Amino acid sequence: MTMQGWTLILVFVALTVALAKPMGMWLFALYEGRRTPLHRVLGPVEQGFYKLAGIDPNAEQGWRRYAVHMLLFQLVLALFTYAILRLQGVLPMNPRGLAGIGADGALNTAISFTTNTNWQWYSGEVAMSNLSQMLGLAIHNFLSAATGIAIAFALFRGFARRQASGIGNFWADCTRITLYLLLPICVVYALFLIASGVPQTFLSSIDATTLEGAKQTLVMGPIASQEAIKMLGTNGGGFLNANSAHPFETPSALTNLVQMLSIFAIGVGLTWTFGKAVGNTRQGWALLGAMMVLFVAGVSVVYWQEASGNPILHGLGALGGNMEGKEVRFGIAASALFSVVTTAASCGAVNAMHDSFTALGGMIPMINMQLGEVVVGGVGAGVYGFLVFAILAVFVAGLMVGRTPEYVGKKIESREVKLAVLTVAILPLCILGLTMLASVLPDGLAGPLNKGPHGFSEILYTFTSGTANNGSAFGGITSGTPFYNGLLSVAMWLGRFFMIVPILAIAGSLAAKKYTPAGAGSFPTTGPLWVGLLVGIILIVGGLTFLPSLALGPIADHLAMIHGQLF
Repeated sequence: MTMQGWTLILVFVALTVALAKPMGMWLFALYEGRRTPLHRVLGPVEQGFYKLAGIDPNAEQGWRRYAVHMLLFQLVLALFTYAILRLQGVLPMNPRGLAGIGADGALNTAISFTTNTNWQWYSGEVAMSNLSQMLGLAIHNFLSAATGIAIAFALFRGFARRQASGIGNFWADCTRITLYLLLPICVVYALFLIASGVPQTFLSSIDATTLEGAKQTLVMGPIASQEAIKMLGTNGGGFLNANSAHPFETPSALTNLVQMLSIFAIGVGLTWTFGKAVGNTRQGWALLGAMMVLFVAGVSVVYWQEASGNPILHGLGALGGNMEGKEVRFGIAASALFSVVTTAASCGAVNAMHDSFTALGGMIPMINMQLGEVVVGGVGAGVYGFLVFAILAVFVAGLMVGRTPEYVGKKIESREVKLAVLTVAILPLCILGLTMLASVLPDGLAGPLNKGPHGFSEILYTFTSGTANNGSAFGGITSGTPFYNGLLSVAMWLGRFFMIVPILAIAGSLAAKKYTPAGAGSFPTTGPLWVGLLVGIILIVGGLTFLPSLALGPIADHLAMIHGQLF
């Protein structure tokens, strides 16, 4: 570990916290439906969409109607992308003449991008045409991100409204988020990437001569535009197979830092928006404080493990940290930081191969996802996941102080607690259940590259990433088979929508409640005690649920390494 590495981490944390309020203020304006400076230009476009679709943006929707409209929208988008991928071979903008994608692969990819997972069983540059990348996939980068933020807005309204039947309008939320937040930022972001050296072209490829005089064909395409929303929308799907480790996606240390900041920007901004929505910004800062505690703890462990290196290699004279699978341009600190950022959010982009991390260094990204990526989370998904844990935490606090639990003026009763438990339960049910199937069936055992505990970690990471809608891969598993494509499709769909629907039900239940002012016996939810309780509940729930599987995988792998055995 070096001072330079720790400085990078501290600067990143400081910049992330500094982004919370300005981003939160813009999000709050969209949450309330207020006019912004962009309305003068984009307002007619917004109204045109409503008129074309026959939508009244001021019509309130109850949680059931909100959920049905959201689910139908996602289903239509998934079918649209499936059709494009299957017909890729006969559609235009296919300069390399790529064939259509097979049925199981197209289904997996369509569900992957619809659910904001962006799991990629394929190599982008050799499987996807420009049309598939731009229309079939990038459209989801915007709309799945907008959907996540819309769900967060709906939950905020549940806490903020009093004896109301509606939680907003899904179509208005999704349209405003896309038009006034995601698109404008991505235009500026893409221009920055282009100026930094990221390609944006319709050329299929170029021929280059290396320093040794060899000829090499480099795949090109509209990369910068997809890279911008890939990061801002915490999507993570790379145009190129090497993802953010490729110099065409991340040319420099500066672009690497900007990309990490953009992954967290909306997530941290939503914490401030929540505080503002419920009339107490300290509530939002408390959520952000708990997120940063978990994040700093995670990145410290990964950096420590990767900088410590492999003791077996040290014994052979190869001293230093673990550089296997890492870009020399970034080094250990930036790679460790990126791995925690991308799994603390639902991004899944990678600038290093997690399969090549040390056992405990690779375990932390896995834990981040198993906790529901509440550490900071993706666009919306992190903050609404954190609020679910907040409901469980105030329930525990209510038991301790001997009165009905309350949070931001709403009594938390049995219905909210049951729905919160249902939301939390979907992750272990899918992750552990599907990992069990893949660990005993021949088709599942054919996937991992390695044997022993490391091979088990590859399977566990795969279903953790899919269910948590992250999309990053450990890197050593062959997942592009009908078996894995099918099971991962199930995991991604359940992990996304079997969480969202109960959360919308919570929003509807809370919106109908009256406001209950805090009393002398109320548990405070803005100070260090609350932050500690919230962090503790998250770790205990995750620890009790996933510790046995982690003991069979990365922990056993680490203990074997200490005793001189590698897998």
